[in-house]
Amino acid sequence: MVMLCFGFFLKMVIAAPIVVIPLAGAIGPASADFVGRGIARADKDGAQLVVLRIDTPGGLDLSMRQIIQTILASPVPVVGFVAPSGARAASAGTYILYASHVAAMAPGTNLGAASPVRIGMPDPMTPERPQKPGDASGPDHQASAPSAPDLKSDTQSTLTRKQMHDAAAYIRGLAQLRGRNAEWAERAVREAVSLSADEALAQKVIDLTARDVPELLIKLNGRKVATANGEHVLHTAGAKLVTLEPDWRNKFLTTITDPSIAVILMMVGIYGLIFEFSNPGFVLPGVVGAICLLLAAFALQMLPVNYAGLALILLGAGFITAEAFLPSFGVIGIGGIIAFAFGMLILIDTDLPGFGIPLSLIAVLSGVTALFIFFVSGIVLKARRRPVVSGQEALLGSAGLMLSTLQPDVADGEGWARVHSEQWRVRSTVPLQQGQPVRVIARNGLVLMVVPIIEQGK
Repeated sequence: MVMLCFGFFLKMVIAAPIVVIPLAGAIGPASADFVGRGIARADKDGAQLVVLRIDTPGGLDLSMRQIIQTILASPVPVVGFVAPSGARAASAGTYILYASHVAAMAPGTNLGAASPVRIGMPDPMTPERPQKPGDASGPDHQASAPSAPDLKSDTQSTLTRKQMHDAAAYIRGLAQLRGRNAEWAERAVREAVSLSADEALAQKVIDLTARDVPELLIKLNGRKVATANGEHVLHTAGAKLVTLEPDWRNKFLTTITDPSIAVILMMVGIYGLIFEFSNPGFVLPGVVGAICLLLAAFALQMLPVNYAGLALILLGAGFITAEAFLPSFGVIGIGGIIAFAFGMLILIDTDLPGFGIPLSLIAVLSGVTALFIFFVSGIVLKARRRPVVSGQEALLGSAGLMLSTLQPDVADGEGWARVHSEQWRVRSTVPLQQGQPVRVIARNGLVLMVVPIIEQGK
């Protein structure tokens, strides 16, 4: 009976599923949300293991740290697996691999180049790696400039050094936590070095190599892993694999947090509101504009935004609004285009791959803005050239028809005429007969001064 119960318990352990979470592309807010919800779901479903399949060029520091915090607090063991062949775990991916309970790589993959990217405009005089001859040797230092040792202390800013030291200490702490090669981890940060899968295994940067997930699970079978809630013994042989795919929420978040999409949403929102304010009552442009502007604000607050760039974009929006309401023959509008272009150039405050705004998109949006300005200015100028159709100005020069006889030498010297389908009291310096056409030359309150059209030769 005891053996049967033990066999049943062992069967249930072996049958526990294994969740595979793909982490591909640049790491951003959407990636952090996807991994966090994936690990939480694996824990809820009773999974015995999470395989984080990594293929990334790097990403945002904040999103990377969110993923690492999720892994460190996970009650379910997490295996970082750089796969398939040809994949990489560069920059932020290296940190995530070091944080995983088990680190594995497929043949033909690589990791490393974990130096923090400078914020803002790069300084071409700042060396990318330590250049002292005694630091390290090898191919990673052959391209060093001879003058680099003398320039480093003078050109590298305090902020850059702080970022470098912080990143090095962070990855060293992760390496010590998992018992991996801390010296190489620090070199990956300070010198941006990389390793192949076989080299990483030889230097104890990773725990094992495997061609694919099935082979990985065979090698993990029986392995002991310590997590936040204690030690686990993996029974992965023959376990069911469940691969999580991004749902609509993650796809939507991925889409709007793309800097290019966020900028387009912001522009559509600005144009929609300007059009609505210029033409009250259309409703649809205002509704669409407000929604797009709020979505853009949500996306931008999740991205590394340069507030000077955002201020320039808002200044450009203000100039375009001024051009729409106070036409200056394009002068203010051109200033708005220039502000937009420079604002979009510096809006995203990082040089990380996948988070820049392409110059082609900036050119297209600037061109669309120019067309919008000239379109609005053209409409306003055309409206200015139209003849006045209402008010006192519309009456002057209008033709009318006498409804009564007018004798200027009588007591009141007034008559009645029809002008613009309205009956008006009229006066004249000459006699007018009923049915005679007249033209308005002046207005005095509710009385019009008219002259006969015949006397003007018309």
